[in-house]
Amino acid sequence: MCGIIACIGRTDTVDRVVEGLENLEYRGYDSAGIAVRNDDGVAVDKHAGKISELKHSIVDELPDGTIGIGHTRWSTHGPPTDANAHPHTGETGDVAVVHNGIIENYDTLRDELTAEGRTFTSDTDTEVVPHLIEKHLEDTDDVETAFRRAVDELDGSYAIVAVAADSDTVYAARQDSPLVVGYGDGCHYLASDVPAFLEHTDQVSFLEDGDVAAVTDETVDITDADGESVSRERETVDWNAEETVKGQYEHFMLKEIDSQPNAISNTLQGRIDGDDVVLEEFPEGTFADVSAVQFVACGTSYHAGLYAARLLNKLDVPATAHRASEYASGDIPVSADTLAVAVTQSGETADTLAALRLAQEKGAQTTTVTNVVGSTAAREVETPLYIRAGPEIGVAATKTFSSQVVTLSLLAERVAEDSPVGTVRSDRAAFLDALQRIPEQIDEVLERSTAEHVCRSHVHDDAYFFIGQGTACPVAKEGALKFKEITYEHAEGFAAGELKHGPLALVTPDTVVFAMFTGGDRDTKTLNNAKEVQARGADIVAVAPEGVDLDECTDEVLRVPSTHPDLTSLLTNVQLQLVSYHAANLLNREIDKPRNLAKSVTVE
Repeated sequence: MCGIIACIGRTDTVDRVVEGLENLEYRGYDSAGIAVRNDDGVAVDKHAGKISELKHSIVDELPDGTIGIGHTRWSTHGPPTDANAHPHTGETGDVAVVHNGIIENYDTLRDELTAEGRTFTSDTDTEVVPHLIEKHLEDTDDVETAFRRAVDELDGSYAIVAVAADSDTVYAARQDSPLVVGYGDGCHYLASDVPAFLEHTDQVSFLEDGDVAAVTDETVDITDADGESVSRERETVDWNAEETVKGQYEHFMLKEIDSQPNAISNTLQGRIDGDDVVLEEFPEGTFADVSAVQFVACGTSYHAGLYAARLLNKLDVPATAHRASEYASGDIPVSADTLAVAVTQSGETADTLAALRLAQEKGAQTTTVTNVVGSTAAREVETPLYIRAGPEIGVAATKTFSSQVVTLSLLAERVAEDSPVGTVRSDRAAFLDALQRIPEQIDEVLERSTAEHVCRSHVHDDAYFFIGQGTACPVAKEGALKFKEITYEHAEGFAAGELKHGPLALVTPDTVVFAMFTGGDRDTKTLNNAKEVQARGADIVAVAPEGVDLDECTDEVLRVPSTHPDLTSLLTNVQLQLVSYHAANLLNREIDKPRNLAKSVTVE
C-alpha cells in the first residue's frame, strides 16, 4: 500500500519525484506530497487528492533542490486529509519522512513524545518517526545515528525514507515492506516499486528486512540491523518501460487486457518442449516427496490458486487453495510432504507472506509464483517461479491473473510427474498444444468480443451473478471480483450448483446472470442451473466455446474459441474482463484507480 519515491542528485528532482508518484498511483491515491531538501532547508507541499490533480500546484510551490522524497497514500491511520498526507515533519520542520506500513506501537510513542512537549498535527502513525529523529538529534549531530535510534524504537512493518536539513544523504529502512534502490545516471533512486523510476534505470538492488540505506548522488551504503555493512545484489529488471505508460489507451486496464497474448507468450517461452514441461527451476525429482499441495493467496491470486487446485486434483494430487489471511491462523494441517505455493503478483502481499512463513515453520516444502524478481516472497523461498507478465499498473489485475493460471498449469504438470500420488494426464500432448495456442485465441476474443454491446443492455441492472462449474467456478468468482472492483455494483460469483441453496432468493427480473460453459461434461448441469434463474425472470448471458449448443435458454452469448476443456475458462476470463471494463466505462467509474483499493496490499 502507498507509494514512496526518492530522487537524489538531480537538479530537476521535483519533476522526477512527481513523475515517480504518478507511476505509483496504483499503490494509493488518497493524498500525495513531496519534500525537497536544498541549501535553505526542507520544504514540504502535500494535499489530499490524486497526484494527477495536485502535480501542477506541487511543482509550482516547491523550490528547486537536488534531493526530493515523495509519497502517494492509501489511508490506514486517519482519513485522507491535507494534514494526514505525507511527508510528515517534526517540531522544527528540519526532518521530513515518508512511510509505508503500520507502526504498531505508535500510540505509546506518541504519548511519550507528547509528554515531552512535542506537538502532533495529524492522525497518522507515521508522524512519530520525524519526532523521534529530531529527539535523537538533540543528543547527536549525526543524522544517521539519530535515524537508526528512531527506527530501533519502532514495532511493526515499515518502509521509511527520511531527509534532514543538515544532510545531503537520504536515509531509508525496511521491515516487512518493500524498498528498492535504483542506480541512475549521476543520481540514485529509492522507491517502493520499480515502475516508479523504470524509464530512467533498470539497475536495482532490493533492500531486505532490517536493512538501513544511506544514499547520496554518488554512493549507496547498506548496513544490516547491527550496523554491519552488507551487499545487496545489483540486478537488471527485465521490464519494458513502455508498459508503465498508457500510450494510445484511455485506461491501463484495457491496455493490460489487450497485452495478455504477449504476457502469456512470455510466460510460456522455453517452458514447453514437445510433450514435456520444462521448468529449469524444478528439475526432475524436485517434487518426489510431495503428496499434497496447498495454494495460499489473496484476491485475484486466490482465484488463480483455486483454478490450479482443480487441475492438480484431476491429476490425482490432493490440492487445496486457501485465503492467506485464514491460512495464517494456523488451523490448516501441514506436513513435510506438503508443498505450499504462495501465489502473489507483487511478492509483497503481507497476508500471503505470513502464510508462507507459517508453512515453512511447520516443515512444508515451499515455493512462490510471483511476477516480481527480487520481491520478498521470491527471496524467502529456495526457488521462485516467475510469471513473466511485466509491470501491471491497473489496480484490477488482468494479465497477471492469466499469466498466473498459465504458470500454475505448468507447475501442476510438473508436480504430477514427480509426486508419488500424481498421474500424468492421458491427453498431455493435446493439453500442452492447446496451452501454446492460448495467446492467439485470446487475440481472437479481443477482436470479436461483443462485451460492450452486452453491457449496454445490462449496465443498469440491480445485481450481477457469475456462475460456473469445474475450472469455470474460480473464473466466475474472479469475474465477479473484477466487476465489483471497478463498477462498484453488487456482484457475486459461485458454483453454479449453489444457486438453489440460497442465492436464488436474490434473483429478480432486474438480475443478470453470466453463466460459464467449458465444453466439458459439466455443461449440462450449468445449463440446468441457468434455466432455474431464467424461470425467475432474470436474463442469462452465456460465455461459451464455439459449437456448444445452448438451445433457447440464454438471452445473449459471448463466444470463445474451442480449446481443451481445462483451458476454456482462461478465454472465458478475458470476456469477463471486457464486461467489467465496458460496464465501468459506461458508468463513468475510475477504472484504473477504484475507490478504497490499492494494488499491493503490504499490511495485514
